[in-house]
Amino acid sequence: MNTAENINIIGAFCGVRDVEELTEEALYRKYNIHQADVMALFGGTILCGGDVMAEAMRENVAKTYIIVGGFGHTTSTLQETMKALFPDVDAYNMQEAELFNIYLNRKFGLSADYLETASTNCGNNITNLLELLEKNNIPCKSIILSQDATMQRRMSAVMRKYRPELQIINYATYRAEVVRKNGDISFSSDIEGMWNMDRYISLIMGEIPRLMDDEKGYGPRGKGYIAHEDIPPDVRKAFDELLEQYEVRKANPEFSS
Repeated sequence: MNTAENINIIGAFCGVRDVEELTEEALYRKYNIHQADVMALFGGTILCGGDVMAEAMRENVAKTYIIVGGFGHTTSTLQETMKALFPDVDAYNMQEAELFNIYLNRKFGLSADYLETASTNCGNNITNLLELLEKNNIPCKSIILSQDATMQRRMSAVMRKYRPELQIINYATYRAEVVRKNGDISFSSDIEGMWNMDRYISLIMGEIPRLMDDEKGYGPRGKGYIAHEDIPPDVRKAFDELLEQYEVRKANPEFSS
């Protein structure tokens, strides 16, 4: 199997979407609900996450909209992107949730109901979100989680650890496909704010060891950060083959809980 196919196998596994689109019709067809109680957009995503949130709000798919994110390993990229887009914004002194809310307001005239600005990683993204829900007495039996495609599956696994009874609806903020052209690997289509190829590969390669439920992974048999996650054989094979070309991203202790 070639490099592009392996990247796409891992990318599709990490970037899970439980519905084809965020609409009331799609939610009703699969879950027999017209609205989720909550939709949470996580600030670790690229800029197109703001477009996903805006479209979801227009489609009225949730009762409450929350943006979650303080300063983590992807924040500096978001700050640079926002500064280039809106030079008057003091982006370098703002947290992820604040930046995405400005993007929502400037581009769509919309605003989230709540912002969570203290979290630094997937783990406290979820625990801080749950604290916010409790503090504000927000009912939540169903929740749409929308994170960068590289981290979507892990975000869901963290939520399942803490709230296994919740109806979790995954909707990664984009779907990326890579192709080989003239010997080089490139994205098949443009995605707003997309990582460069090396960064994208680094992010998805870093997810597989974290998702594994073994002594080195984040599952119950390892660090215990996430609920158990099965890694399909084709994903393991793709990962092992890519290991011959690419390294695995290590966790940055600066952003640990």
